[in-house]
Amino acid sequence: MAEVTLSNVSKAFGKTQAVSDISMTIGDGEFVVLLGPTGAGKTTTLRLISGLEKLDAGSVHIGGRDVGQDTPAQRDVAMVFQQYSLYPHLTVRDNLAFPLRSPILKTPEDEIARKVHEIAEVLQIPHKLDNKATELSGGEMQRVSIGRALVRDPSIYLMDEPLSSLDAKLRADLRVELKRIQAELGSTLLYVTHDQVEAMTMANKIGVLEEGRLVQFGTPKEIYEDPVSVYVASRLGLPRINILPSGLFPGAHKGAQIGLRPENIRQGDGVEARVVRAEHLGDQTRLHLDVQGHAITTLTDPHRTYSSDAMIRISPQNPLYFDAQGARVA
Repeated sequence: MAEVTLSNVSKAFGKTQAVSDISMTIGDGEFVVLLGPTGAGKTTTLRLISGLEKLDAGSVHIGGRDVGQDTPAQRDVAMVFQQYSLYPHLTVRDNLAFPLRSPILKTPEDEIARKVHEIAEVLQIPHKLDNKATELSGGEMQRVSIGRALVRDPSIYLMDEPLSSLDAKLRADLRVELKRIQAELGSTLLYVTHDQVEAMTMANKIGVLEEGRLVQFGTPKEIYEDPVSVYVASRLGLPRINILPSGLFPGAHKGAQIGLRPENIRQGDGVEARVVRAEHLGDQTRLHLDVQGHAITTLTDPHRTYSSDAMIRISPQNPLYFDAQGARVA
């Protein structure tokens, strides 16, 4: 594995600036997630690291070496795509072995057999090795697709939303599994997603992208608790953070807008709020409120019941403040 460094990386497609002046370091053995909506520049960044796209400006270093002039094969990266990308006529064993049989790697057959068995054990699919790819479930196919990357020992694994086409349960299962595999192998991994749950549960570091710019880079805890803007604050947390005019609550305030995570709203005193509805989710209740025409979501005791149009009082606790343009006010 190796450290990967991006320095002032930019890429445009015609008049569209896909990536703009991105600088970040993916440490050796780190699991880094790039988070942002469609069009934020996540996949383009991945493709620039892999060599599938050429840089307009800046540099990419892998293991301390400038790879700007290297082909994808010379960069020693392994990519996993959103779609399964398996050979349907081959068995699981041969699909896993395929990258190792490339003329560049020239891996001996006994070494191929060892690596394939090792990765099949890690992925918990050794009993499927002789099945054709077409005989697998969607989750098993994606495991094999991930396994095709894992059999190699590249400098970095690059994964482009590999779980997004799976159903919710499989996604949750493979999230846990992928993090376990990465920790076991000590791999350097860059993972692209728009799913905040994937980012929060898997990453050592998260890079938040907005319109091709890296607007914040840090641990999930840092980004959740100390976001630099309304945009970043809104990327993490379910239910989403409440962004409200500061004047909605009495007292002195540091910014034009106040940001309240659902868990940072105290009941019992403060401004009057009308209960719109209560969602009972077993371990918690989400309370949807209206305060002077502003919608607010908070969390409350799952054992307490609320009737629609009931009036309660709420007040801010540990609020975040933002200026009128959405930038964080310290």
